[in-house]
Amino acid sequence: MDADRRRRLTPEERRSQLVALGVGFLVDRPLDELTIEELAEQAGISRALVFHYFGSKQGLHREVVTTAAAAMLAASAPRDDLAPRERLRDTLGRIVAFVRDHRGTFFSLVRGVASGDAVVRTAVDAARDEHAERVTRVFLDLGAADTVLLRVTLRAWIALAEEVLIELALGTDRAAEEIVALLERTAQGVVDAAADSS
Repeated sequence: MDADRRRRLTPEERRSQLVALGVGFLVDRPLDELTIEELAEQAGISRALVFHYFGSKQGLHREVVTTAAAAMLAASAPRDDLAPRERLRDTLGRIVAFVRDHRGTFFSLVRGVASGDAVVRTAVDAARDEHAERVTRVFLDLGAADTVLLRVTLRAWIALAEEVLIELALGTDRAAEEIVALLERTAQGVVDAAADSS
Protein backbone atom coordinates (compact mmCIF):
# COMPACT_ATOMS: atom_id res chain seq x y z
CA MET A 1 0.00 0.00 0.00
CA ASP A 2 2.88 2.36 0.79
CA ALA A 3 4.22 1.83 -2.73
CA ASP A 4 0.99 3.23 -4.11
CA ARG A 5 1.18 6.43 -2.07
CA ARG A 6 2.52 9.51 -3.74
CA ARG A 7 5.84 10.67 -2.41
CA ARG A 8 5.61 13.96 -0.57
CA LEU A 9 7.67 16.66 -2.30
CA THR A 10 10.25 18.68 -0.43
CA PRO A 11 9.69 22.46 -0.47
CA GLU A 12 12.43 22.84 -3.10
CA GLU A 13 10.91 20.11 -5.28
CA ARG A 14 7.44 21.61 -4.95
CA ARG A 15 8.70 25.06 -5.90
CA SER A 16 10.55 23.63 -8.91
CA GLN A 17 7.43 21.72 -9.93
CA LEU A 18 5.31 24.87 -9.75
CA VAL A 19 7.79 26.93 -11.75
CA ALA A 20 7.99 24.17 -14.38
CA LEU A 21 4.19 24.09 -14.60
CA GLY A 22 4.18 27.88 -14.98
CA VAL A 23 6.73 27.78 -17.79
CA GLY A 24 4.78 24.94 -19.42
CA PHE A 25 1.64 27.06 -19.21
CA LEU A 26 3.36 29.65 -21.42
CA VAL A 27 3.73 27.21 -24.30
CA ASP A 28 0.21 28.00 -25.49
CA ARG A 29 -1.00 30.89 -23.36
CA PRO A 30 0.26 34.37 -22.42
CA LEU A 31 1.78 35.26 -19.09
CA ASP A 32 -1.08 37.51 -18.01
CA GLU A 33 -3.43 34.49 -17.96
CA LEU A 34 -1.24 32.65 -15.46
CA THR A 35 -2.80 33.10 -12.03
CA ILE A 36 -2.21 31.53 -8.64
CA GLU A 37 -5.60 29.81 -8.97
CA GLU A 38 -4.71 28.38 -12.38
CA LEU A 39 -1.38 27.06 -11.15
CA ALA A 40 -2.92 25.58 -7.99
CA GLU A 41 -5.47 23.73 -10.11
CA GLN A 42 -2.79 22.36 -12.45
CA ALA A 43 -0.65 21.20 -9.53
CA GLY A 44 -3.60 19.77 -7.59
CA ILE A 45 -2.77 21.80 -4.49
CA SER A 46 -4.37 24.65 -2.60
CA ARG A 47 -4.19 28.26 -3.68
CA ALA A 48 -2.73 29.04 -0.26
CA LEU A 49 0.23 26.74 -0.89
CA VAL A 50 1.03 28.42 -4.23
CA PHE A 51 0.72 31.78 -2.50
CA HIS A 52 3.12 30.52 0.19
CA TYR A 53 5.82 29.89 -2.44
CA PHE A 54 5.41 33.04 -4.53
CA GLY A 55 3.62 35.59 -2.35
CA SER A 56 1.57 37.04 -5.20
CA LYS A 57 0.73 36.72 -8.87
CA GLN A 58 3.58 39.17 -9.50
CA GLY A 59 6.01 36.95 -7.59
CA LEU A 60 4.84 33.94 -9.59
CA HIS A 61 5.36 35.82 -12.85
CA ARG A 62 8.86 36.85 -11.76
CA GLU A 63 9.91 33.24 -11.18
CA VAL A 64 8.32 31.95 -14.38
CA VAL A 65 9.76 34.69 -16.60
CA THR A 66 13.25 34.34 -15.13
CA THR A 67 13.15 30.58 -15.72
CA ALA A 68 11.68 30.94 -19.22
CA ALA A 69 14.33 33.47 -20.22
CA ALA A 70 17.07 31.14 -18.97
CA ALA A 71 15.53 28.26 -20.96
CA MET A 72 15.52 30.32 -24.16
CA LEU A 73 19.16 31.31 -23.66
CA ALA A 74 20.14 27.70 -22.97
CA ALA A 75 18.27 26.45 -26.05
CA SER A 76 20.07 28.93 -28.29
CA ALA A 77 23.56 28.85 -26.76
CA PRO A 78 26.20 29.30 -29.47
CA ARG A 79 28.27 26.31 -30.54
CA ASP A 80 31.89 27.28 -30.16
CA ASP A 81 33.00 24.48 -32.49
CA LEU A 82 31.46 26.30 -35.48
CA ALA A 83 33.01 29.05 -37.57
CA PRO A 84 31.50 32.49 -36.79
CA ARG A 85 29.05 32.71 -39.71
CA GLU A 86 27.85 29.12 -39.21
CA ARG A 87 27.62 29.75 -35.47
CA LEU A 88 25.29 32.68 -36.08
CA ARG A 89 23.17 30.69 -38.55
CA ASP A 90 22.94 27.74 -36.15
CA THR A 91 21.99 29.95 -33.20
CA LEU A 92 19.34 31.79 -35.21
CA GLY A 93 17.93 28.48 -36.43
CA ARG A 94 17.61 27.22 -32.86
CA ILE A 95 15.94 30.46 -31.80
CA VAL A 96 13.36 30.08 -34.58
CA ALA A 97 12.75 26.47 -33.47
CA PHE A 98 12.42 27.55 -29.83
CA VAL A 99 9.96 30.30 -30.75
CA ARG A 100 7.81 27.87 -32.74
CA ASP A 101 7.96 25.17 -30.06
CA HIS A 102 7.29 27.61 -27.19
CA ARG A 103 4.99 30.19 -28.74
CA GLY A 104 3.49 31.53 -25.55
CA THR A 105 6.83 31.60 -23.75
CA PHE A 106 8.48 33.73 -26.41
CA PHE A 107 5.48 36.00 -26.86
CA SER A 108 5.23 36.48 -23.10
CA LEU A 109 8.93 37.32 -22.88
CA VAL A 110 8.94 39.94 -25.61
CA ARG A 111 5.40 41.34 -25.46
CA GLY A 112 3.67 40.14 -22.34
CA VAL A 113 6.02 41.60 -19.77
CA ALA A 114 5.09 45.21 -20.21
CA SER A 115 4.12 45.17 -16.57
CA GLY A 116 5.66 47.60 -14.15
CA ASP A 117 7.55 44.81 -12.39
CA ALA A 118 11.24 45.75 -12.31
CA VAL A 119 12.41 42.16 -11.70
CA VAL A 120 10.54 40.88 -14.76
CA ARG A 121 11.88 43.68 -16.93
CA THR A 122 15.41 43.06 -15.65
CA ALA A 123 15.20 39.34 -16.52
CA VAL A 124 13.96 40.07 -20.04
CA ASP A 125 16.52 42.83 -20.60
CA ALA A 126 19.31 40.54 -19.38
CA ALA A 127 18.25 37.92 -21.95
CA ARG A 128 18.21 40.57 -24.68
CA ASP A 129 21.67 41.76 -23.62
CA GLU A 130 23.00 38.19 -23.77
CA HIS A 131 21.54 37.65 -27.26
CA ALA A 132 23.09 40.95 -28.41
CA GLU A 133 26.45 39.97 -26.92
CA ARG A 134 26.37 36.61 -28.71
CA VAL A 135 25.71 38.27 -32.08
CA THR A 136 28.34 40.92 -31.37
CA ARG A 137 30.94 38.20 -30.67
CA VAL A 138 30.21 36.64 -34.07
CA PHE A 139 30.91 39.89 -35.90
CA LEU A 140 33.98 40.64 -33.81
CA ASP A 141 35.26 37.18 -34.74
CA LEU A 142 34.58 38.10 -38.38
CA GLY A 143 36.79 41.19 -38.03
CA ALA A 144 34.34 44.01 -37.18
CA ALA A 145 35.78 46.79 -35.03
CA ASP A 146 34.52 46.74 -31.44
CA THR A 147 32.91 50.17 -31.31
CA VAL A 148 30.08 51.76 -29.40
CA LEU A 149 28.16 52.06 -32.69
CA LEU A 150 28.51 48.34 -33.36
CA ARG A 151 27.20 47.46 -29.92
CA VAL A 152 24.34 49.98 -30.05
CA THR A 153 23.18 48.87 -33.49
CA LEU A 154 23.31 45.18 -32.64
CA ARG A 155 21.43 45.78 -29.38
CA ALA A 156 18.80 47.64 -31.42
CA TRP A 157 18.80 44.78 -33.95
CA ILE A 158 17.48 42.50 -31.17
CA ALA A 159 14.20 44.45 -31.23
CA LEU A 160 13.99 43.99 -35.00
CA ALA A 161 14.73 40.27 -34.63
CA GLU A 162 12.00 39.89 -32.02
CA GLU A 163 9.47 41.54 -34.34
CA VAL A 164 10.53 39.32 -37.25
CA LEU A 165 10.16 36.25 -35.05
CA ILE A 166 6.70 37.28 -33.86
CA GLU A 167 5.44 38.17 -37.33
CA LEU A 168 7.11 35.41 -39.37
CA ALA A 169 7.98 32.52 -37.04
CA LEU A 170 4.69 32.77 -35.15
CA GLY A 171 2.47 34.53 -37.68
CA THR A 172 3.23 32.44 -40.78
CA ASP A 173 4.38 29.01 -41.86
CA ARG A 174 7.36 30.52 -43.68
CA ALA A 175 10.35 28.17 -43.83
CA ALA A 176 12.75 28.52 -40.92
CA GLU A 177 15.66 28.83 -43.36
CA GLU A 178 14.09 31.94 -44.92
CA ILE A 179 13.61 33.56 -41.52
CA VAL A 180 17.18 32.75 -40.52
CA ALA A 181 18.50 34.18 -43.81
CA LEU A 182 16.52 37.40 -43.28
CA LEU A 183 17.80 37.77 -39.73
CA GLU A 184 21.35 37.13 -40.88
CA ARG A 185 21.11 39.74 -43.65
CA THR A 186 19.65 42.37 -41.34
CA ALA A 187 22.33 41.74 -38.73
CA GLN A 188 25.00 42.16 -41.40
CA GLY A 189 23.25 45.31 -42.57
CA VAL A 190 23.39 47.01 -39.18
CA VAL A 191 27.03 45.98 -38.77
CA ASP A 192 27.82 47.52 -42.16
CA ALA A 193 25.92 50.69 -41.23
CA ALA A 194 27.86 50.96 -37.97
CA ALA A 195 31.15 50.57 -39.84
CA ASP A 196 30.20 53.23 -42.42
CA SER A 197 29.39 55.67 -39.62
CA SER A 198 32.67 55.30 -37.72
